[in-house]
Amino acid sequence: MVDRASRKPLLDDDFIARCEKLSLISRAVAHGRIRGERRSRRRGFSTEFADYRDYAPGDDLRYLDWNIYGRLDRLFIKLFEEEEDLTVCILLDTSESMVSGDPEKFRYARQVAAALGIVALSTGDRVGIWPFDSDLRTPFRPLRGRRHGPLMLKWLEDLDCGEGTGLERSLRSFQAVAPSRGMVILISDLLDPGGTTDVLKLIAGGRRDSYVFHLLSPDELDPQVAGDLRLVDIEDRTTTEISVTRALLDGYRDTVAEFLSRVRETCSRYQIQPLFTSTAAPFDEVVLGYLRQRRMLG
Repeated sequence: MVDRASRKPLLDDDFIARCEKLSLISRAVAHGRIRGERRSRRRGFSTEFADYRDYAPGDDLRYLDWNIYGRLDRLFIKLFEEEEDLTVCILLDTSESMVSGDPEKFRYARQVAAALGIVALSTGDRVGIWPFDSDLRTPFRPLRGRRHGPLMLKWLEDLDCGEGTGLERSLRSFQAVAPSRGMVILISDLLDPGGTTDVLKLIAGGRRDSYVFHLLSPDELDPQVAGDLRLVDIEDRTTTEISVTRALLDGYRDTVAEFLSRVRETCSRYQIQPLFTSTAAPFDEVVLGYLRQRRMLG
């Protein structure tokens, strides 16, 4: 357990203000239950003109286009794009492997979740956060409105790591309660002894924008070690003794490269947007630069 009194805020006021000027870019049709600030492709009667259709008896006469009637002697109804809220579901890995790395992956992941949550709340979207380790934990239930930003930040700052990783069980539990429409963002190192790539399909499908934010530490990507070592698994405490050689390190790097490639291929197969970063990359540059380049934020 980390001493909460010594924790720094996940986001400072200046960064929060910058996040509040951004918005999440949804590729799917967003059908919220109430009107919000996000434009949907569904045709209705709002403020942004979209198209015409033929008049039918019973249509509201206020939406007749009399200019076209004067030119063509035909009745057309104006259609507009509705603006509706989006439900943003953030799946946050809180397994013990996330406490490794320098900077620590767990803090970095919570910063990403906090930034995306602030962006969504500031544009009228609903935000829910589901932490998981061996299974889903108690979530931050979806809320809507900028006023809930401080509550969400405090919830994330107070969140502690759990136990081992059960990615498939967690995603299946989430699938049972998840809305069929909206945006799903999985933030994880994807380090699960049971395998990860095939289970990513559980967050895809339906009218969802699905993202995998894959986060690893520099030591996991390119370990700087030498000599005879005893490795201890941070989650199950199993040990392995190794003698580090150049061939061993080369083989490890090849394995990591193959792992990253499999994640990208799986995401492509299930129309999931893959995002990747090392914790060595400055957090603010990842959110304000990389995520905007990848057209997740605008």
